[in-house]
Amino acid sequence: MLELLEYTFIQNALIVGFLASIIFGLVGTLVVVKRIVFISGGIAHASFGGVGMAFFLGWDPLVGALIFAVGSAISIGYIGRESVQREDTTIGIIWAVGMALGALFYYLTPGYLPSAESFLFGNILMIRSVDVTLLAILTVITVLIITVFFRRFQAVSFDEEFSEIVGINTNLIYYLLLLIVSISIVLLLKFVGIILVIAMLSIPPTIAGLLTYNLKHMMVYSTIFSLIFTYLGLSISYALDIPSGPTIVTFAGIVFIGALIGNKIGERLSETS
Repeated sequence: MLELLEYTFIQNALIVGFLASIIFGLVGTLVVVKRIVFISGGIAHASFGGVGMAFFLGWDPLVGALIFAVGSAISIGYIGRESVQREDTTIGIIWAVGMALGALFYYLTPGYLPSAESFLFGNILMIRSVDVTLLAILTVITVLIITVFFRRFQAVSFDEEFSEIVGINTNLIYYLLLLIVSISIVLLLKFVGIILVIAMLSIPPTIAGLLTYNLKHMMVYSTIFSLIFTYLGLSISYALDIPSGPTIVTFAGIVFIGALIGNKIGERLSETS
């Protein structure tokens, strides 16, 4: 394993794993606490339509994914707050249409195309140096935004009605959160892919939530769990010669199930004592 550190793609994978863990820990905690995991899933799957469109038009796939992700985030946020239409119905429609458009554009694009699986399931070993730079910039921006608006995010996540009463612009904070989520999803596509990125945004914070109700501590624990899942998942995938993205998420899922079982056992022991 130490010899592998000489290779640039391994170095990039480790750096991206570290940066991604910070985003999973910070953004994922807000996603779980605000209970917008399903919205994040809709944004992620809708972005595949942008990937297909980008290939059809000859653009960088991340540009198309970003357009669709931000557009779907704004649409879901607006409809959820301003329309009488049920939010879950809107998310389901955007989710399905985005995936369908992506498949359709893939079919219509002539010539050789990268496998769609690379965007659906990701491949951290194929990360380019430019992707590392973009993710590093996003990580810094994310940390700054969450630091500056932390109290507002915290207030809106736990009690939105009270936040409005004390003068917080809850719409602005909500849209800002959706914007961060959509951009994070797009830049993490090559890490674990569209289908698996939601798991990494939700599993580590959920496990952290079993340990603490403090939002700051939850973010820290979630980041640590994400880092553990990423590096151990990479090691397992290398040892068994299997895809890295699914391995990372599967390992995280196993730990999540174990944490739930352990939490239930702990609750019953405390009740009987």
